[in-house]
Amino acid sequence: MLDNLPRGTICIEDIEMGMSRHLQKVVTDEDIEMFAQVSTDRNPVHLDDDYARDTIFEGRIAHGMLTAGLISAVIGEQLPGHGTVYMGQSLKFLAPVRPGDMVRAEVTVTDIDPARRRVKLDCACLVDGRKVLVGEATVLAPSRKFD
Repeated sequence: MLDNLPRGTICIEDIEMGMSRHLQKVVTDEDIEMFAQVSTDRNPVHLDDDYARDTIFEGRIAHGMLTAGLISAVIGEQLPGHGTVYMGQSLKFLAPVRPGDMVRAEVTVTDIDPARRRVKLDCACLVDGRKVLVGEATVLAPSRKFD
């Protein structure tokens, strides 16, 4: 995995509008298999080449929630990072992610409510510079006062 900053915690007191973090990861066949195992989603469009070839995707694709999980990794590891609690997430899937694709997951701060420790983040996943997933997350950020 390739990212732009080390893991850890950015407390609500230090979060700024426009702050952004990202990571990049190649989605592998093993990732898709493991996600199918953990989620119990064994839809053949993810696992069976012959089946997937005859779908609108014309080949296997990664689970959408596997891709979305990369956003969770940025939020939980970088911004705000360790101690963050998800409050909500909207997602819109724009294009498939295929085995072997390098996915860039990125989040950007769009709103901060320091009194309630809430942070809104614009979220996106890109493959070859093209957005494949967009959304917005609301999280409860850690605070030096409480944690």
